Amino acid sequence: MKMQRIYSQLIRSAARTRDYCTSSGSGDKIVASVLFERLPVVIPKIDPVVYAFQEFSFRWQQQYRRIYPEEFYKKYESRGKGDYQIDYTPAPRMTEADKTNDRRSLQRALDRRLYLLLHGTTYGSPSEKPVWHFPEKIYETEDTLRKCAEFALESIIGDLSRTYFVGNAPMGHMVVQPSLDARDSSPFKRFFFKSQLINTNKFNIIKCKDYVWVTKDELMEFFPEQADFFNQMIIS
Repeated sequence: MKMQRIYSQLIRSAARTRDYCTSSGSGDKIVASVLFERLPVVIPKIDPVVYAFQEFSFRWQQQYRRIYPEEFYKKYESRGKGDYQIDYTPAPRMTEADKTNDRRSLQRALDRRLYLLLHGTTYGSPSEKPVWHFPEKIYETEDTLRKCAEFALESIIGDLSRTYFVGNAPMGHMVVQPSLDARDSSPFKRFFFKSQLINTNKFNIIKCKDYVWVTKDELMEFFPEQADFFNQMIIS
């Protein structure tokens, strides 16, 4: 009997706790946003400090290198001169999109990461005016928050076969205070998920007035008030 009373008390306590948590958070809106990125296509340029150190390290090692006979070097130089040798010409780092500053093209800033931004109406925008934002969706009845983020990206690009979501957990979140002229003036939470573009250089972006692919530095120009947050969240 004593064990039954203790069990009943635990059940009632858990029920009160669950009712309290549900009622306190029922009015909170949650938005899943996607940081959709294109990885660098070419190897980034070496930092001058790193290059200077590598040059110094090479010259230092040359002092203690083993000296081989001249016959060894002649044999080594003769290798690679057969018919299988291929002339290699590196592709230019500066593309036509770089010269024209075409931010709608993925063929720019090849040594940097690019992030997709959309221009249109979204949840929390003032008076439903178009603003720059990430692909996002209000969390409703999806099984998980990541699934909600997948739906947000799929509604923009139409197909997720060329994308890869990095992990199941969000990479960061913020509490957003809507503007005074927004339809819903209550604060909401925005969770960010990272997704990467795979093996393609063109997407058919839909359901937005405009879009751009920007670097991390350019992204800060669109969100000056949240620049510190994005600078910490986006490491590379």
